[in-house]
Amino acid sequence: MQNPPGRRAATSDGGAGGLPARPPSVGEGKRGEKGYLGYLLRQAQAAVRLTMDRSLTELGVTPPQFAVLTMLKAYPGLSGADVARLTFLTPQTVGLIIRNLERDGAIRKARHPVHGRILQWSLTPHGATLLRGCRQRVLDVEARLSAGLDGKTEAAIRRWLAQIATEMQDG
Repeated sequence: MQNPPGRRAATSDGGAGGLPARPPSVGEGKRGEKGYLGYLLRQAQAAVRLTMDRSLTELGVTPPQFAVLTMLKAYPGLSGADVARLTFLTPQTVGLIIRNLERDGAIRKARHPVHGRILQWSLTPHGATLLRGCRQRVLDVEARLSAGLDGKTEAAIRRWLAQIATEMQDG
């Protein structure tokens, strides 16, 4: 069987004619159904992240910024530390994102009524409008994710993913 142009056959000695073997394409070998579940989850997450990056770029928003806006919409008054925990970002990254979103007028801060040193963050009307635009683009990405799934299968996948996060969060 011939290889497609530009592709060399992998051999047991590491390559054809001393050249290294080509890595498998997405969906092949260990990057396909025979791969480790953890790797496949990571591979899928990277593909979704790249798609979201491309989708949100037109609005000047990154996926981490979208995550911060989403959590502040869902849970107004969070501290930066709370946002970091919910978005799986470092406190330093969240601090930078918060400064940029505040500078752009998307979020505002208020001092905690009891613990004055704690800053609580919430969306401004501009931030809510920005989030609506982002959300529509992300819903389009999610529609691609769930294409071909019936409601029962999608619900089972959602339960499975939430269960993984719950059971493995403590190591």
